[in-house]
Amino acid sequence: MISNLSKSSVREAITFAFLECRAKTLALFEGMDRQTFCCQPHPDFSPVGWHLGHIAYTESLWLLERSAGLPCLFPQYRQLFAADGLPKVKRVQLPELEEIRYYLDTVRVKVLDSLKVADVEQNERLWRFLIQHESQHCEIISMVLELPKVPKSNNKLLRADRKSQASPDHLEEMIQIPGGEFEQGNNSIDALDNESPAYKVYLDTYWIDRYPVTCRQYRAFMEAGGYQDSRWWSKAGWNWLQTEQVTQPLYWHEELSGDNHPVYGVSWYEAEAYSQFVGKRLPTEAEWEKAASQDLEPEALTQNCNCDRLVGKTTAVDAYPGGQSAYGLYDTLGNVWEWTNSWFAGYQGFQSYPYIGYSQVYFDQKHRVLKGGSWATRPWVIRPSFRNWYYPSVRQVFTGFRCAADNKADS
Repeated sequence: MISNLSKSSVREAITFAFLECRAKTLALFEGMDRQTFCCQPHPDFSPVGWHLGHIAYTESLWLLERSAGLPCLFPQYRQLFAADGLPKVKRVQLPELEEIRYYLDTVRVKVLDSLKVADVEQNERLWRFLIQHESQHCEIISMVLELPKVPKSNNKLLRADRKSQASPDHLEEMIQIPGGEFEQGNNSIDALDNESPAYKVYLDTYWIDRYPVTCRQYRAFMEAGGYQDSRWWSKAGWNWLQTEQVTQPLYWHEELSGDNHPVYGVSWYEAEAYSQFVGKRLPTEAEWEKAASQDLEPEALTQNCNCDRLVGKTTAVDAYPGGQSAYGLYDTLGNVWEWTNSWFAGYQGFQSYPYIGYSQVYFDQKHRVLKGGSWATRPWVIRPSFRNWYYPSVRQVFTGFRCAADNKADS
């Protein structure tokens, strides 16, 4: 049982987190014009204004209607802002920002009132889920805001006079991870359903890059004709490449100042091809999570990585020495998400929460696991056990990767 003092502390901490998270959300919309608010720059992603309304809808649905038993405050928004309400292409017809702000604020007043009296033991996990839900939509908002800024690909080979210099030696380093058991997953009350239950995993000894792959390193693949050479691509990857006709990562910039920043805006297929090119492979999710294990407390973690939009873009992969993992890996948290070689699936004993559709419908052997977070990820979802998932063809997410190998001599 939780003591009365502990219950009071939990209420205070949750209330503070709700308020802090919302302030960060609203900051994204300061000074936003109507066109940006309603624009759908990519057919697979909803306009930023829809995400703002969906945050209010979800909070109202779970905390006011289902938990507190209150009637729906804004039934006119149910179809518009429900995840399964309208196809994305029809989500551009939105109320004004001020109207959605009124929706958010009205729901939030009721939610804060409910927090004062709701049973802590019954509701704490749901409260924490909704803070993370809002955080995840904030990152999607950040991503959608970046898409109109994507530089145009010239679909030509890089000029021969634009050759990359070798990376600094330390950025090429690989770390040996000794064989043995570790606990994968997370049993804490913050954990989302797909992170639990934690379980023991045995891994043989392997090697993994100390740093994410940098723009300088990835340029060598581009200059060597990597996008034109089928040797490096799986059959599915090569078919994808012929359809998409891309010649560089989505967020690619040629500025030399970014050479030691992580490459990002790459599909899983591109990450796989580069890994083949350098004689390595992508790590499994278990390998990534073991190598990324941390000794730091959660607050210290977020102070020692590039997250929460504090910088507003990527940073050099060696910029945060205080955030190294227990094995000495840099940038496992923040900066860019990292592709793994694993399909998204439930752990043994998986139980859906708070509803089946949150994770379970994506256990379809069609989504790859991403780990670690990006420069836009909120601190409530920064942890080694957190799992993101996307189709291997997706490039719009702030995603890079690092490589692994069974033996260092293989690479």
